Amino acid sequence: MAASPSRRALVTGAASGVAAGAVLAGGGPARAGTTYSPAHYRGRALLGTQARHLVGRFSYGVTPALAAQVRAAGGARDWFEAQLRPGSVRDPGAADLRGWWPSLSRGATELWQRQRDEIEGVWEVMFDYQRWVLVRRMRSRRQLLEVMTEFWENHFNVPANGDAQGFWRTQYGDAIRAEALGRFEDLLQAAITHPAMLISLENVDSTKAHPNENLGRELLELHTVGRGAYDEDDVKASARILTGWSVDMWDTFQPAYRPRRHATGPVKVMGFSHANDDADGRPVTRAYLSYLAHHPATARRVARKLAVKFVRDDPPEALVELLARVYLDHDTAIAPVLRALVSSSAFTSAVGAKVRDPGEDIVASYRALDVRLARPPQGDSGEEYAANALLWQVDGIGTKPFEWPRPDGQPVDNRAWASPSRMLASMSLHLDLSGGWWPSKGAAYHPPAWWVPDFPIRFDQLVDHLSQVILHRRSTAQLLEACCLAVALGPRARITRDHDLVRWNMPRLLTTFLDSPAFLTR
Repeated sequence: MAASPSRRALVTGAASGVAAGAVLAGGGPARAGTTYSPAHYRGRALLGTQARHLVGRFSYGVTPALAAQVRAAGGARDWFEAQLRPGSVRDPGAADLRGWWPSLSRGATELWQRQRDEIEGVWEVMFDYQRWVLVRRMRSRRQLLEVMTEFWENHFNVPANGDAQGFWRTQYGDAIRAEALGRFEDLLQAAITHPAMLISLENVDSTKAHPNENLGRELLELHTVGRGAYDEDDVKASARILTGWSVDMWDTFQPAYRPRRHATGPVKVMGFSHANDDADGRPVTRAYLSYLAHHPATARRVARKLAVKFVRDDPPEALVELLARVYLDHDTAIAPVLRALVSSSAFTSAVGAKVRDPGEDIVASYRALDVRLARPPQGDSGEEYAANALLWQVDGIGTKPFEWPRPDGQPVDNRAWASPSRMLASMSLHLDLSGGWWPSKGAAYHPPAWWVPDFPIRFDQLVDHLSQVILHRRSTAQLLEACCLAVALGPRARITRDHDLVRWNMPRLLTTFLDSPAFLTR
């Protein structure tokens, strides 16, 4: 989708079922020579291009409700500043969501006992965790916090579809969320020593006699300095430092630090050295992680990944260096880096340069269509409810949240999510949601007539109205043409309450907006 042929395919694909090259005039039969000049329906209070760009990159889609919040905050930059302090943003819509899936509030020991007694498998709880994060992204007013929590959960990837780590995976997400807008050093300390990470990368089996190198290696390669900054001796020393951090894997699944397993003796990793002469290796771990968090290579790696996610796939080197300097100058604090990023000319010039991944697509689609979800009942009867079924929808267009199987986490570049199969799957999802066809239980969809502001209305004016509501921008000639072809109507067709468009063809019109490049990019 990053390339122009793919972007054109999104628009022309929305007109499936209409003869190629057909053009329509008025409400009658096709005829050549139609001019697609977009109309201007009475204006909504739309954010400007740059404001929409900023809010769109750090949210799961600009909706009329979110735009009103931005205006109430004083504008996009004021909204952004408030979002950097999530505690200052009231969030009533997300407060009770965890209660929809009760086992997300159970501790690791209880989850283990329930799995042992064949009451509920941890894999079922992890499905609920994935559902919870999707619905939370739809409803939370702390949009930037949700975006950054997802970013860091992918950076410090612990797959949610694992077994033993699942007993701790919900709490791991909570730990990431708590530090997502704080300092990277604190985030690193919380992630690397968390039971979910220790289980996932097998540090629980690491002993002084046989250090397991998985966590020690990925800490260097993926979480901090990156390849090329260390050698194999550094990996071995890294693994020795982390020995002792463990979890009781037999009875309680509670965290445990085991001094008898810690490998003592001098250690050196790159520029870090320590006597490491105490059986309690936790202080040396903290010192080591602090060193890595402040390393210039870590600063550049974090800066580049943020720039790829929020600016473009090929960010200017000058921007990466700037963000790295800000990171180090502010003691690894994340908020100043984000401020510098959005203030850069590279960011302001990158409008529409990033593709929505599957999770962003489904959340944005539900938000754009203003689908209201109900709490699903417990047991098998709740599986068909939208809050549960949406997990299978997102799986159908790419991947479920935090299910990337490798420790490197889900990609943040366009190429990974711009395949033809992904595009077709997204189009199918959009049509299902636009029609309110599936999921049908536990979801309140707006009826077709709700989308029409006045009866009668000219079709080109309706297209402009829907563009403002769904895309938060005025219609264009290209969009109007796609909509005309999608529903076989001319720009000046008169839409009444009993028109065929309202009676049965509104889903195809709505999905044309969701299939457009303006929606599938952010």
